[in-house]
Amino acid sequence: MISNKARYALRSLIFLAERHPRPASIAEIAAGARSPRKFLETILLELKLDGILESRRGRMGGYELARPASEITVADILRSIDGPLALAPCASRTSFKPCDDCADIDNCRIRHILLEGRDALAAILEARKLSDLTKVSGALEELT
Repeated sequence: MISNKARYALRSLIFLAERHPRPASIAEIAAGARSPRKFLETILLELKLDGILESRRGRMGGYELARPASEITVADILRSIDGPLALAPCASRTSFKPCDDCADIDNCRIRHILLEGRDALAAILEARKLSDLTKVSGALEELT
């Protein structure tokens, strides 16, 4: 399952994509994405550090998408907030690491099925863009 943090990130990015190119303050994003402001500050900073968001200071400042919504995948967002898509580190394509108790990673019966699941999930999440979520009627309501 995705975390509440990832849900808030998705709702915030949908909100920003729908109002593009105008930046929004944290208060505006919190209201528009129905997310707790204090929790959102950390989330937006993580998205900024991962190159998904940019921020500007000043009266006309705030947060905005760092690149077009059509170039940001749902997988990018989930990886930024929740980490790798894989269920185990040995099945991760972006953060591979053998499991601590694995005797033979190449012949592990569990790893092969986890790789299949990871690949199937990644294929869907990497194909879907943030711009796709803005086209869904009631996209924010669906993420509640």
